[in-house]
Amino acid sequence: MGLSGKDLVGLQHLAAKEIKLILDNAIPMKGIIQRQIKKVPTLRGRAMVTVFYEASTRTRASFDLAAKYLSADTIGITAATSSVSKGESLRDTARTIAAMGADVVVLRHPMAGAAELLARTVGASVINAGDGAHEHPTQALLDLFTVNEKKGRINGLKVAIIGDILHSRVARSDIWGFSRMGAEVRLAGPATLMPPGVEQMGARVYEKIEDALDGADVVYILRIQRERQQQGLFPGLREYSQLFGINAERLRLAAPDVLVMHPGPINRGVEIAPEVADSLQAVITEQVTNGVAVRMAILYLLVGGGSQHEITY
Repeated sequence: MGLSGKDLVGLQHLAAKEIKLILDNAIPMKGIIQRQIKKVPTLRGRAMVTVFYEASTRTRASFDLAAKYLSADTIGITAATSSVSKGESLRDTARTIAAMGADVVVLRHPMAGAAELLARTVGASVINAGDGAHEHPTQALLDLFTVNEKKGRINGLKVAIIGDILHSRVARSDIWGFSRMGAEVRLAGPATLMPPGVEQMGARVYEKIEDALDGADVVYILRIQRERQQQGLFPGLREYSQLFGINAERLRLAAPDVLVMHPGPINRGVEIAPEVADSLQAVITEQVTNGVAVRMAILYLLVGGGSQHEITY
């Protein structure tokens, strides 16, 4: 079976069994990308279009490779080089793409809710690659896959998410995902960067970073978005690093076998110290690898159909 809907726009309403289905299917997909010949005919004849209104390296390249490893055809569109620059609306752009026969549209957009709007507009499957400060579901899914792979479980783990929660679509999707799969989610960061009512999502807010880190099995460090620093939401990068940066001393408060995660790109010496980023506990590079496997699984389940036992090798 595939996913219950044609789209993946967020984790807020995704059931635990669907999350597990994606994670289970990502396992054989990772086996494919670890082979010397990284190509299977599973999605041959299918077409994927990436539409990015914001800059991206990891996510866009990851989707592109995921589709190509499954033998799908791909094309990428950026706002600056498309009819969007001439004033064309997102809805009209999407309809044009769908009229060309695209099976999947991967969208990154600065406005929250853009992916859901698109999903209601076109018959093609829509995958949200980040919509404003709302959600980034595939990042959260690769995070869940990485933790499950390393720890053998998610249920019962203590996951501390540190940093700019307010502007982070990754944080929102991770809160939904880890909570849905039974983890205890802890949040810490400047009070000005903590969204009001975030506890209603299933997370607990800690005023002191040390309390959030105490015994944590996973420490997830969010990128400080330097553009937000101009808004005066915290004094400065040096002060942020002193109060909320994860260094070796703070990391010792966590569990001995803690995993250190970061969605990238990292700001060394700001939210994460170099010795932590390069430590044996850090799985940041593995997150990137797992991102391709998870996105392969999502593409397969949305447009390939079937179960993991039917993957064509």
